[in-house]
Amino acid sequence: MVQINTKSEKKQHSLMQSPLTYNEIIHYLDTHWAATTSLTAISQLDESFGFPSKKLHVALVSGTSGKSTTIHYACKLLQTEGIKVGAFITPHIHLYNERFVIDNEQISHKNFTTLALKVLQTVEDKNILASTKDILTMMAFLYFAENNVNFAIFENAGTYTLDPVMYCDAQICAVTRIIPNTSHDDTLAAFENLMLPITSKTHFLCADQNKQNLQIMQKMVQAKGGQWQMPTRKLAPLPYPFEQLHGRCGALAQKLAHTYHDIFITKNNTIEVLNGTLLSKPKGVRGRPTLEAKKISQDNPSQSLESFWNQASNNVPYRFEFITNTTPMILLDNADNIDALTNLFLGYRLLAYKNQFKNVSLIIGCHQDQFNDDDLIKELRNFGKKASGTIALCPIKNIMGEKNKPSWDVAKMVNVAKNAKIKVKAYKNFTEAFTALHGTYNDSKDLIIITGSSAMIQEYLHYQNSANL
Repeated sequence: MVQINTKSEKKQHSLMQSPLTYNEIIHYLDTHWAATTSLTAISQLDESFGFPSKKLHVALVSGTSGKSTTIHYACKLLQTEGIKVGAFITPHIHLYNERFVIDNEQISHKNFTTLALKVLQTVEDKNILASTKDILTMMAFLYFAENNVNFAIFENAGTYTLDPVMYCDAQICAVTRIIPNTSHDDTLAAFENLMLPITSKTHFLCADQNKQNLQIMQKMVQAKGGQWQMPTRKLAPLPYPFEQLHGRCGALAQKLAHTYHDIFITKNNTIEVLNGTLLSKPKGVRGRPTLEAKKISQDNPSQSLESFWNQASNNVPYRFEFITNTTPMILLDNADNIDALTNLFLGYRLLAYKNQFKNVSLIIGCHQDQFNDDDLIKELRNFGKKASGTIALCPIKNIMGEKNKPSWDVAKMVNVAKNAKIKVKAYKNFTEAFTALHGTYNDSKDLIIITGSSAMIQEYLHYQNSANL
């Protein structure tokens, strides 16, 4: 039986008797997060629904940072070619719906509820010990299969842990980069997780620049019979400052899209491409174009890869999202590891070259043991040298999800920072920190950076809604 909580009591609730509402489903998902230790539950669910995952053409995107951005660019490239693309993105910030996207549109509440009920009913009927991530992954399989997407891209959130998406039969596996966690063994475990879906039909793409990492992954891929492709080194020519910040994600996305095109269109010709302008040239126009072809091209200008990247920017919500229509300006990023935080501060410095910010402050809140103290102090020291405002530390509210951990110890971190001669200020909560800084900044060139975790972005969104900012 599925367990739900009501305001008055906790009781058993049979889906057969009374289907859950959208809000009740959200409550169920919020309270059933657990670490994935095997792929048993997702395999049982997939079998129960007739193996919809096996009917999908799948890419998996893994790495310690840049996954969502890579998926975003790959989807845009493929959509431009007329390919129907589904994306399963993690984590969500505001709504679970954010995880399910087809052609850049989130799933509706109605479709989300219908899919969730199907999966939860099966969990109940067959007594499957499924966690929230198992349920969400199964919903994605069904959503993409039922909507006949040409290609489904899944984000692997479990770089150092097991994620149910690794159950997929992936034709393409793409890795942004792997930054060591706490030990060499953890890094090797990450590589072993990446190899789970590799078969002789899997194309392995990588944008990591670490030679040792590349050597390890190449040996593992080839040992499993996978098809290793040369690592991505060049940057996609994105507009400033995103070329330096997300150029390698863009280049990996382009390679992913090209690989899909080669596998399913050029070789198999399985679907009709509406526009053959970015990833391939139409038949008959290779080489020097005829005068007639030139005339047609001039009368009907088409987009090229160069023009695509010139117009592209990073507009993935809450991932280096630069909000300029407020005073002060806001920079949001859910950076929850040191690699992502380093990238955020690089992005800020690049923005500062052109924007000439007047006052810049940072509000950061983290989970317990999220950052190594020395690594965080190094980043805060570098940030403090460039910023003129306050570095504000605040606790976070515990949120349900993949990283359901208590808040960091702000008092302890303040002492660590002071011992390192870094000026920081502690606040009781995000609202107090943001209110204090927002009240002193009244220039359109002022900037507040909010980061450290998805919980911090949620705090900002709640504050924004309550204050009608």
